[in-house]
Amino acid sequence: MNIHEKYISRCIELGKLGIGNTYPNPAVGSCIVYNNKIIGEGFTSSFGNNHAEINAINSVKSKSQLKESTLYVTLEPCSHQGKTPPCTKQIINNKIPRVVVGLVDPYYKVSGSGIKQLKEAGIKVTLGVLEDKCKLHHKRFLTFINKKRPYIILKWAESNDGFIAPKTKNEVKPVWISNKYSRQIVHKWRSEEQCLIVGRKTITEDNPKLTTRDWYGKDPIVVIISKDNKINDNFNVYNSKAEKIIISKEIIDFKKPIAYQIAKILYKKNIISAIVEGGEKTLRTFLNENIWDEVRKFKSSVKFKNGTKAPVVKTKPIVKSTINGDELLIFYNNK
Repeated sequence: MNIHEKYISRCIELGKLGIGNTYPNPAVGSCIVYNNKIIGEGFTSSFGNNHAEINAINSVKSKSQLKESTLYVTLEPCSHQGKTPPCTKQIINNKIPRVVVGLVDPYYKVSGSGIKQLKEAGIKVTLGVLEDKCKLHHKRFLTFINKKRPYIILKWAESNDGFIAPKTKNEVKPVWISNKYSRQIVHKWRSEEQCLIVGRKTITEDNPKLTTRDWYGKDPIVVIISKDNKINDNFNVYNSKAEKIIISKEIIDFKKPIAYQIAKILYKKNIISAIVEGGEKTLRTFLNENIWDEVRKFKSSVKFKNGTKAPVVKTKPIVKSTINGDELLIFYNNK
């Protein structure tokens, strides 16, 4: 790992601190290096507030050092006036002589213009450092811009014998398949995504809360697929302050591809990422239409013998790990 890669790696670490809090902006990370020492760091603030580069500049105690420093950033600095002034202007005004960028911003209002402005101001710009890792970090933003839909994660837990629910149950509440540590991770995941998608039966048969109560961060927007919109507000999901979006026959045509239509609606609402948590029919809909980017599947030691069969992913898992007895498998869709 060379010196540029070392500091872009740090920027990626910083950027991760903003995931879930920056939407619809990307979670960018930035650091400033003077004499081989980091003197400033930052990541993107909530929407409408400072971007990563500005937070990094503001964190530098001795501003005179900026004239001899290098600014590192995961994504090309913005060059347009939005909710905040362009980051390129601050970089130029502070006379930072060198900028190292992990990834060119594909957004049409930037898309190379930030780099052009910096170069025209006499700043040396280095591009493409750890580009693939920066692409992975910015997967939500890149999917939203390039595919014109949210980054979509499918999540479920299944029994050791391949069921996501038993054949029968006695109460209107979730049947826990994974352990409490796996469930806490799910709450962390919810805090990282902008919305959560479930079908009507999940609400009426399991009565889930769909919150981040075992983690920190705000609850995601809850998207409920209910053709006839027959869900009253007595269910637990309505106890949270999170926005609710109902996908009914007034919103989409249920005779046409459902996942595709939902993805387009969410795109128009500026929603960059979604985690689909069930039920089985909803998960299969996204799988069958190939409207997904990632699957996160827990496999537990519990056995049901019969029940609702879990969906099948036709690719091999890229990541395997164990969480107190639960196996976590992560798949990526490369199609």
